[in-house]
This record gives sequence, C-alpha cells and structure tokens, in this order.
Amino acid sequence: MPRLGFLSLLLGGPLAAQAPITSPPPLPPAAARTEPFDFSIANIMRGPELYGRPPQQVAWSADGRWIYFRWMEPGADWRETPKSYRVRALPGSKPERVADAQLDTVGPLLATGVLSARRDRRVVEYQGDIFVIDEATGNVRRLTETVAREGDPRFSADGSRIFFVRDNNVYSVDVSGGSLRQHTDIRFGGAADSARRADSARAVTQRGFLETQQRELFEAIRDRARADSIRRVDSISLASRRLQPVFLGKNERISSMSVSPTANAMVVVLTSQPENARIAGVPQYVTESGYTEELRPRTKVGDTQGRSRIGLISLPSGRINWLRAFSGDTALGFTRAVGWNKSGTHALLFSRSFDNKTSTLQAVDASGRMTTVDVQRDSAWVGGPCFTCSGWYDDGRRIWYVSEADGYAHLYTSRPDGSDKRQLTSGRWEVRDVELSPDERWFYLHTNEPSPFERHFYRMPASGGARARITTWSGGHSVTVSRDQRWLANVYSHVNQPPDLFLMENRPGAQMSRLTLSPSQEWQSFNWIKPEIVMIPASDGVQVPAHIYKPQDMGAQPNGAAVIFVHGAGYLQNVGNFWSEYPREYMFNQLLASKGYVVLDLDYRASAGHGRDWRTAIYRWFGGRDLQDHVDASRWLKSQHGIPGERVGIYGGSYGGFITLMALFTEAEHFGAGAALRSVTDWAHYNEGYTSNILNRPQEDSLAYRRSSPIYFAEGLKDPLVILHGMVDTNVHFQDVVRLTQRLIELGKTGWELAVYPVEDHAFVRPSSWTDEYRRIYKIFQDNLPVRRAP
Repeated sequence: MPRLGFLSLLLGGPLAAQAPITSPPPLPPAAARTEPFDFSIANIMRGPELYGRPPQQVAWSADGRWIYFRWMEPGADWRETPKSYRVRALPGSKPERVADAQLDTVGPLLATGVLSARRDRRVVEYQGDIFVIDEATGNVRRLTETVAREGDPRFSADGSRIFFVRDNNVYSVDVSGGSLRQHTDIRFGGAADSARRADSARAVTQRGFLETQQRELFEAIRDRARADSIRRVDSISLASRRLQPVFLGKNERISSMSVSPTANAMVVVLTSQPENARIAGVPQYVTESGYTEELRPRTKVGDTQGRSRIGLISLPSGRINWLRAFSGDTALGFTRAVGWNKSGTHALLFSRSFDNKTSTLQAVDASGRMTTVDVQRDSAWVGGPCFTCSGWYDDGRRIWYVSEADGYAHLYTSRPDGSDKRQLTSGRWEVRDVELSPDERWFYLHTNEPSPFERHFYRMPASGGARARITTWSGGHSVTVSRDQRWLANVYSHVNQPPDLFLMENRPGAQMSRLTLSPSQEWQSFNWIKPEIVMIPASDGVQVPAHIYKPQDMGAQPNGAAVIFVHGAGYLQNVGNFWSEYPREYMFNQLLASKGYVVLDLDYRASAGHGRDWRTAIYRWFGGRDLQDHVDASRWLKSQHGIPGERVGIYGGSYGGFITLMALFTEAEHFGAGAALRSVTDWAHYNEGYTSNILNRPQEDSLAYRRSSPIYFAEGLKDPLVILHGMVDTNVHFQDVVRLTQRLIELGKTGWELAVYPVEDHAFVRPSSWTDEYRRIYKIFQDNLPVRRAP
C-alpha cells in the first residue's frame, strides 16, 4: 500500500498533487478620477450601483464557443433588472447584449436537459415546450407548441419516445413521427358514481314500481332493456382497455412525478393542503389604490401543515400502490422523486420525516418493492449542504448521495440494494455541491477542502480516488463546465473583489482570464481592505473565526470603542476569503473602522461551512451557544484591545437582529448599544420550514420557544437600542416588532426607538431606506460608545 502524505492523512482521503493557493491579481486599474471617492453612508448604501451585480444563470452554448449569462453593466441604476449577455469563450473577449428575440432562438440550446442512453441527443424543456437537440450538430427540433406547459422531459429506454408532464398527466411523443399518447388520467376530486346513486334512488320507489310493471306487460320494453344491457357490457369492456382514471383526494396536488423509461410505471408525490390552516396577513399601507391592502404570505410555525404521500402507478392499468417511506407511524414531512435509472428497473426517492430527524434514500422497483439505500438520523435535525443531493450513475447500477454520517457533508455511493457502500470523500471539510459529468466518468465538486475560508472546484473519478483541485486563486469559485468538458466558466470572487466571470481550461492550475468587470469605476477607485481572519477563543474551548476591521487598517486612530456585526440567516457563512453576502455591511464596517471602531464579524455557532456539530449547536436554544460566541467576542475585545463591554456595540439584520435583541436583553454587561434590523422577536410567530427544524414546534416544546424568544426577556433592556423594520416584511412580519414595542411600553423602558419603513420588505431595495437605516445605526453608536476625550 503506498504511503500517504501527512496532508492526505489529515484530510482523510487520497489527494492528487495540488497547485498552491495563490492570491488573485488586483482589479484592473480604475480610470483617473478628478474627485476622491465619497466615503459616506449615503454613497455606499447605493449598493450594487457601486459594487456591481454578479453574473448569474451562467450557461454554455452547445458548441462551447459562447457563454451566456444574466448581468448588469457597471454603474447601472438600482431600479434596473439584469439583462441577457453573452461572451466568446476566448481570453480577452468582451460581453455583448443578447436581444430577447435572439435568446428565444438559442434558449433551447442553453437548457440543461437530459441525454438519451446513447448520449447522441438531448431533450429539454424551454418556456413550456419540448425540444430535441442533436448533440453532434446542434440542430434543434421542436416537439410541442401548446398553450399548456410541458415539463420534465425524459427519453424512453430505447430512445424512440419522449415522456413529459402536461397538466399533471404523463404523455409521450414519438421522436421520429410525432404521434402523441396519453399515459395517465389523473383527476382532482372523488369519482362521481352517478349511475349507482340513480339505481339506489329508484329502488322501492313509485317510479321503480312503474318500470317493473312496464317490463312485465310489454315485450318491446323487454327487448329494449336487453339491447341496453348489451351496450353497457360493451361499454365496460371498451373502458377496461382505456386509461383508468386516478382520482386524487380533496385539496391534494401533484408536487412531483417521474415516469419509468419503459413506460410501465410512474412515481407520483402528492401533497395535501390543510383546510383549516390560518394564513398570517401583512398589511400594505402605501398602495396605488390609496386603501390598505393585505398580503397573505405564510402560516406560523406549528400550524396545520400539508402532508405528502408517495404513489407508484402501474401503467397502463392505473393501479396505485401507496408506498411507505418510514416504518411505523412516522409521518412524512417532505419527499421528492429523484428519478428512474436508465433501464427503468428502479426509481429513487428521497424522504424526510415530519419531525425533521430522519431522512431516507430508497430504491423502488416497478412492483412497488422498496429497498432502503441510506438512512440519516440526527438527534437535532437532518440537514447540511447538499443533504438532498442524489442520483444514478454507472448506467443505473450505482447511486450517489451526500450525507453527514461522519459529521461533515461527504459523497457516498452504493448499489441500489444498499450494498457495497463506499465513502468517496472524507475529512474535516464539506462537499457543498456535486455534479456528475455527462459521460459519467467524473464527479465535479465544490468544497472547502483547503480551508473553511476557501471554496474551490475539484474533479474526481466516478469510481473514487484522487481528487484534483482545478482552481488555485484564493477565494470563492462557482464553476459551470462546458458540454465537451474542456472549458470552465468560473464566477469568482475574493474578499475585496466582487464576483465576476472568468474563463479557464478544465485542468489543475489553469490560468483564469477575466471576461466581465462588474464594479463601477467609482468603487474601484477606493482602497477596500482585506479584513484579517482571527480566531476568538469561546468559553467552551472552541476557536470561533471572525473578520476584524481595525482603525489602523483605515489610517485612523482608535476611539476606544468596538462594534460586532452579526450576519443573518443563521446557517450562512460570512467569514472567508470570498465576497461577503453582506456587501453593504462590508463597506459600512470599514467606514466604522475609519471612525476609530474595532469591528468584528463572526461565523458564530450554527453558521455554515464547519460541519454538523457547528450547524446543530443551537438545537432547542436560539440565543444559547450562538449568543455566547458574541459574548466571548466582547470579552476578547477587552482582553486584546482594552475595550470594555459598555463600549461594544452590536448590530445585525434578521437572525442578526434577533441576536442583537438577545444580547441587550440578557447580556447587558457585555454590550453598550445595539441596532436590531428586521428581527425575529418571538419564534412562535416565524415560519414552519426553518423554525421547526431547530426548535421543534411550539405546542410540543414550549421551553425551547420561551428561552429562545427576546420578547420574554425585554425587561433586561438597559442600553440604548434602535429597532428598524420594513412594514411590508413577508418573512419576519412587522407584527413581530409591534408586539415587542407594546411589551417595552408596558415595561416602562426608555432609551429605545423604533424606525419603520412603510414600503420595504425583508430585503430593502431603495437606497433612501438603506441610508436612513444606517444613519440611525451609526448615530446610536456615535452617541453612546466612543471615549470622550477632553479638548
């Protein structure tokens, strides 16, 4: 057995020789400006007008000559929406606009689609119609052109027909001749057996008596009845040879379906909508009509939820075999049909239990026999990056999937019967996403293998073995592979360089050539810093990473105060060598540093990128371990920078606003002022999908909700606080802060204020709103935190 190097042993798997990670070159020099950059709150809150919009929806043309994407040119007004562009796949090429008419022509060529078994044709859905593309010539042929939307196209096993879904039913079309066939007759509501009801009504009634009398008296009537009986028998015989209707339950809808390539079976996932769920309303006060209007975006956690069930429909008989993803009484919370293998012998299903603690990956054959391939169980909740990712390969002989079985998200494979299970990646790092190459020779992966602060692109043989890291520049890479696998379109960013599109060959260490430049010349003219990453010792012995912005980085003198920024979303990573998900705060933190503040930005417990234990450290207690990481950061500021707790400010939005409230309500000695933006104040009023994962449901786990909700701790407020919230927030409803406001009034609290934004949703869009918001945040820090020195 060959000896493995220390790095390979540390990471837990074989590695090919890797090129070193290098710093990217600086942005191209900006044009000379007569005026210095306006480093003000009003200017930086223009947001994407300054730092640009990243290229999105990147796709290769079939011949690999063009890269298509959605983008905005530098400096575009904030009201503008992304437009379609393309750029030649040659170093030094410049993007050009693509007209809508031109995009309609090339659109089918850009769609991903599904290859035939021989890999010579690809079938795609584009704008609700089905197209077939010859992979060798690039010729496109339209198969459908209807008002109804067709989707989910698949080749039959022999490639002669294409199956697709239209109006919740499965159809197929002959590839050569175009003949159309309907394979299912799925209907909503119960079967109306009107004949049986009529027969029952006539029995033993006056009309029934008269009919019996007529048949007894008249031969003509008896002959007519005999003829009617023969016609009914013939009709029943004819109906038995036709599609048998399948009736769905009341309020039940098809959420996904997958038909076998052999057309002998299909899997359907049905979701029922609860009849008695109460939808929370969000009033709009500034409207075109002049009247108050109401949005109804969602229910609250713990309210009646829809249920899913899985059916295997035998074709053409229409018989349904209802499948059980879990044994016993475990309820099904979520499921999806991953799809059938190429031969049509098995379909793959992913399911998660209603309590969020178990997920299964199962193969089912055409007879309905289920085999469990993998089970994930977690005492907290199953999750992690790419935790639903799975698929077939090796011509349907093997299954690949991602699991946190060893504590980190890694790639596994097995046979359809669950045997010969193999772990293809391992180590204290995460697989963020997986793509199988069209020829099934390679797995393409994005991982943070080199460091939690990097995101790189790898290639690995489908059979496992050494991984080759393709990208080398430090930062974040998001790669799209060309159809022939020779070239890569890479949306790349560094901590002080916004995302842009680059071209590179598909080989380790290949050079990257810039194709777009998104930031404005104005933004490029300023010396944006690369914040240092420091490790803060937490009270439980864990090292918590943080970006630090120091006054000396900005050529400023310390003012004796500090600010901690708290990123939102909970499960999100903001500390790394890549572009921040909070670009305005990235600039604002530097503005604070230029005024003398030391600024920290933590990837506190429950942030992404650090494995299962980090992810689930907040189970049953929002504001527990995650808040303690910020308290420990405040202590670190005192020990390392001499800044006491009463001179440490804290701010953030959404989950960051929630942490800010908990910090000021329960850990006042470690903080001196706070700004809470669009904050959750009572988790019993948030949504089902996010909250029930972590806190269970309020009627089942009231302790978790009580100790996690700031509204129960409002009496602890001692420091200055500004609360800021959009009134049309369809995510964290404005009602959250209204209830907290009433609580603060009843408690007689002073030193706090509420700022409302009548036309803003959860994510603000208007620069004037952003500016007003951050002027208030800056003011509360300036008024309360810096050391006041004598003149």
